[in-house]
Amino acid sequence: APVFTLNFDCSSLGCDCESSNCLSIRDHPCIAWSGLSKSIPVLLFFPEAAVSKDGNICSIGERYRMAFKIVRTESRLVRGLLTNHGFHEVHPNSNDFNLMWTGSHLKPYILRSLQDFQKVNHFPRSYELTRKDRLYKNIQRMQQTHGFKNFHIVPQTFVLPSEFQEFCNCFAKDKGPWIIKPVASSRGRGIYLVSNPNQISMDENILVSRYINNPLLIDEFKFDVRLYVLVTSYDPLLIYVYEEGLARFATVKYDRTSKNIKNTFMHLTNYSVNKKSSDYVSCDDPEVEDYGNKWSMSAVLRYLKQEGKDTTLLMRQVEDLVIKAVLSAELQIATACKMFVPHKTNCFELYGFDVLIDSNLKPWLLEVNLSPSLACDAPLDLKIKASMIADMFSLVGEFNEKCRIKLEHLDFSRSQSFLVTQSSLY
Repeated sequence: APVFTLNFDCSSLGCDCESSNCLSIRDHPCIAWSGLSKSIPVLLFFPEAAVSKDGNICSIGERYRMAFKIVRTESRLVRGLLTNHGFHEVHPNSNDFNLMWTGSHLKPYILRSLQDFQKVNHFPRSYELTRKDRLYKNIQRMQQTHGFKNFHIVPQTFVLPSEFQEFCNCFAKDKGPWIIKPVASSRGRGIYLVSNPNQISMDENILVSRYINNPLLIDEFKFDVRLYVLVTSYDPLLIYVYEEGLARFATVKYDRTSKNIKNTFMHLTNYSVNKKSSDYVSCDDPEVEDYGNKWSMSAVLRYLKQEGKDTTLLMRQVEDLVIKAVLSAELQIATACKMFVPHKTNCFELYGFDVLIDSNLKPWLLEVNLSPSLACDAPLDLKIKASMIADMFSLVGEFNEKCRIKLEHLDFSRSQSFLVTQSSLY
């Protein structure tokens, strides 16, 4: 059976021929990838191609001269997957591409210049979701509009220095501890805990949030979960949550007492922080998902289910959290798309949602990452991320308002696959 399902009508290129091998297609510099009509090829990606090339199954890029470029980032996983599917990499300054994969926001003039067959991996104004201060303000606005309890998905937060007095008034009633985060940092940089406002440095704009001091523990260690969320459209809004994720564990057993407030290896779960700990434990077997300081999310769910926890309810709450977070930024991003993006299928985005579960099994949104790490430092990383990226590109290659039903029923038997979410809010 062919690896890729092709349904290409070359009449879209001004050709009367019915053959998919006709000269018009072969001479066309960049064949359209996804979304515009039934005449566009459906590209199915396979995670095995991320690490090895199989000419029998990965020739679609060469056959149709598919091209990509990677700008301002280094992603061996994305490059390997596309290259081994026959995509040709072009210079970052080239305009002859089907896909631009970039690590940062795109300037409006770049977005405006996109043709209908081109895709980029960011929406304009995604910082409304991924900057910590903007995320909180957008959620706070939804709390005021739709009721606090409906959007109680983040801890109480203040933006300093502008809300310093409000924070001090709150601190007088609740001594904390509180956690400090720079508004635009990542990988745990600049994060610390305080028990007194005098300990806060305000050399830059920061967030101060109520620290969740009753985290759910596994073997006495604190952990959080990295979820992968794909948005293929903001108008209409279409969100996919990948069924698998990564749980990242602290390397020092958790202690609620204030004497350990400065121990980052106890309180922070970021992999970038804990990999520097002498107590960090890695696992070299991709089939073992519940050992060391990084587990699969499904392994965590199996563990919790064995402990008698209602994991079905937990995951419903997690999906609800994801939907509400994206909804909080929907209007701004959708408006920016109308202003800057010429074709509805130009943009897609993969977000990294960091979620902490407390001892009451309530999920809390910690932050949303603009460009979640695709580094594969352990076999489990490669196992999860390669399948996730392959599914992402398959979904991006399928998306069209008219093919939603077909898209939702795609059979990704090789991996977990993304599931489309539906909001329970409205």
